[in-house]
This record gives sequence, C-alpha cells and structure tokens, in this order.
Amino acid sequence: MKGVKILITAGPTHENIDPVRFIGNYSSGKMGYALAESCAARGAEVILVSGPVSMEIDHPSIHVIKVISTDQMYKKCINFFKGCNAAMMTAAVADFTPVKSSRSKIKRTKNKLSLELKPTPDIAARLGQMKSDSQVLVGFALETENEIRNARKKLEKKNLDFIVLNSLKDEGAGFGKDTNKITIIDRHNNIKDFELKPKREVAEDIVNELEKCLDDQKKAMAEE
Repeated sequence: MKGVKILITAGPTHENIDPVRFIGNYSSGKMGYALAESCAARGAEVILVSGPVSMEIDHPSIHVIKVISTDQMYKKCINFFKGCNAAMMTAAVADFTPVKSSRSKIKRTKNKLSLELKPTPDIAARLGQMKSDSQVLVGFALETENEIRNARKKLEKKNLDFIVLNSLKDEGAGFGKDTNKITIIDRHNNIKDFELKPKREVAEDIVNELEKCLDDQKKAMAEE
C-alpha cells in the first residue's frame, strides 16, 4: 500500500452536558487503532482521527489527530478526506448532542432533569456525498437486531464501498473487547462471514478487503 493515503476514525466522541458530564459510549478505539497499524505496516500513510481513548500509537506513518466531539471529528474528516485514497469510519460517534451545554456544573436537585438533544453531523454520509470514483469509503455497523438488513441500508444510504458489521449478540464482540466477529458486505451484495478473532487479525481481514477494493478501482479507471 505504499503511496496510498488512508483516513481512519477511531474511538467514541463525547458530547458535553456540562464541564464534568457528557454523552458518550463504551468504544475503546482498539479496532480503529489496529486498522491504522495494519495499514501503516503495509506502507500506507495514515491519518488517524481519534476520539478520547486511553490508547497511544507511535509509528512514523501514522498521524494522530485527537478530537473530543462529533462536530470536531466531522470537520477534520471533511478537511482531510479530499487528499486520501480511502477512508474507514471506525469511530462510534455519538448520534445526538445536547441543544445547550451548561458552562457550569449542573447541581443535584430533587427535581427531574430533562435534556433536549439534536442530531450530530453524519460523517460517513457526508464523505459518501464527497467521494470520487477513485476513492474507497468503508463504514462500520454495530447492530442489535436485523443486522444484515440494517447494514445494507446503511451501505446504500451512505454510498459506501463495503461495510463491516458486528453484532452485540455475538459473544466476544463489541466495545472494549480484544476480539471481534465481523461480516463484510460489499456494494454488490457479496457477504463474507469471519470467525471470532483478535482485533489485530480482524484488522488484517478488513485491510485485505480494502486493498482489493483499491485494486478494483484502479483497474476500472484504467479500462475507462
């Protein structure tokens, strides 16, 4: 993958309620960081846009950009995607953010507290709109029901080249684990199921599929 530039998002995003509380999820960033290492090991230049995680990575070909919120991640991805050959949207971004964030800590009272939420920017969908014929866009889906059907809808709606699906129903898969069990679905409706593996090995399977997509794109453009 020498000469290939890849954008990868990883981890969760945090949406502030006040200076000490936020809306977020349990994503550890392990899958995204493993993908970054796999791509860099194959010679690619990687831009890793990471939400708040405890992980660190040290590789001369991996440029880490740290963000907190979905809006920050969105802006960085929009800025860098134009110059990339591919993007893998591994981050588990928050889908909603408070309409108002308090500048001071909200004190405990005996009354109920209601939060009004609004949707966050859909990063993958925006990149799907921007994507050129020479770029590859990979999405990720974590589902709890109707997994294949929901993943297919996401693939089509966001103009992805393929989507990586994993289910919270699969033991050993999901947030915070060192293992994962995935299914890859491409835009031609080809479905590949993989067994439970360490996330580093899962990353190799995903990057193999990415390499194949990039090669197919090159061949298609050469034929034109």
